[in-house]
Amino acid sequence: MGKRRIRNLIKLGFKDIIGFDVTELRRTETQKKFPILIVPSIKDALKHKPNVMIISTPPDKHLNYVRIAIKNNIDFFTEVNLISEHVKKIIQLTRKTSLVCSPSFTMHFHPLVKELKKLLQKDTIGKILIIQHHSGQYLPNWHPWEDYRKFFVSKKITGGAREVVPVELVWLTYLFNEIRSVMANVEKISNLDVKIDDVYQVLMKFKNNISCTLTVDVISIPSFRETKIIGEHGTILCDFNNGTLKILKRKTVKKVPLKLGNIAKGYGGGTPPETLYEDEIKTFLNSVKNRRKYFYSFIEELKILQVLDAIEKSNKNKQEIKLK
Repeated sequence: MGKRRIRNLIKLGFKDIIGFDVTELRRTETQKKFPILIVPSIKDALKHKPNVMIISTPPDKHLNYVRIAIKNNIDFFTEVNLISEHVKKIIQLTRKTSLVCSPSFTMHFHPLVKELKKLLQKDTIGKILIIQHHSGQYLPNWHPWEDYRKFFVSKKITGGAREVVPVELVWLTYLFNEIRSVMANVEKISNLDVKIDDVYQVLMKFKNNISCTLTVDVISIPSFRETKIIGEHGTILCDFNNGTLKILKRKTVKKVPLKLGNIAKGYGGGTPPETLYEDEIKTFLNSVKNRRKYFYSFIEELKILQVLDAIEKSNKNKQEIKLK
């Protein structure tokens, strides 16, 4: 994600960029790819008095760098967080500051999500009754250039499937409502050489009584991300990979073409286009420039992570969990 954010910044016209990574190999690789300043320590980076810190470390390391940003009065952005206790701490640490700060909310910028928002506001298929969403990916394909067992998606707390769940919950709650209850099955069913849960199956109820079945796995070949939204007067079918959206009614099928943009070189499968990440960073940096709060906060992210916690508690206790 660090390299992706560098690409985003360069595409947006930023040139004064400092790169830091704890791994020398990663620093060398990045220096060859991008015309930016690379430093061997965070202390060296701070000597250049940066205005903004984009924290693209493994999720369990975000809090460490948030503390550094706050201590040095630097506006900051983090990738998706996965540990609710860390986010609670970030909320406490930022409560009395005037810093502009935010976690990632990439899917909000997806053309398909934007179009769905419009269709739902127009009541295109009437009252929504049921949602089915399945995000299936293959973990070894995430970073084709390195062993999947050697980066954070192979750790229990930051496992690949566990990371995708909040990514999906963010846009689902944005479109439909907050979640009232969950009933879940979480387990490892593949022969992937990692000690993580590779499938999350969840029956969710939104506060407006819409039912949703959510499946997230990292064992699917090929990768896909598909959604079916069933309403009183029709159904909407969404294919995120192909960028297609269909509205099915009794006697008609309407295709809504969408322009997704290009996927970064070296990626494939269910990887979203670069434009989503560019729009996200541009929006955040505009908030920094204008000194206004970003529209998605750590408080909002905490709500999402509390749903993730409830999903895992439901699996452990084998019962429905209601959220406060």
